Amino acid sequence: MAKRSADTFQVDCPCCRAKLTVDPQVAAVLAHVPPPKAPPSVDLDDTAQLLRNQAEAVEAKFRASVEAEKTKEDVLARKFAEGLKKAKDGPVEKPLRDFDLD
Repeated sequence: MAKRSADTFQVDCPCCRAKLTVDPQVAAVLAHVPPPKAPPSVDLDDTAQLLRNQAEAVEAKFRASVEAEKTKEDVLARKFAEGLKKAKDGPVEKPLRDFDLD
């Protein structure tokens, strides 16, 4: 493994402020230190608005689920009636088993 030369130097990236360690003899970046992350800018008015919007969305989903539960019985009854009607109209067949295929 090659020793690090004393010729290496550090460069600060002007775009992202990352620190790069460069070796000019090899023409390669030997090390990279990412830039420090800035703390997120928090605006309390925006945060309060987001929380209100989220609460309204939860309430809307709850109301939709309540309405679905109210009509659930009718939907299931109609599905059962439709299945019963198909069963009465269709011919009676013996179920096919894997054993019967041999």
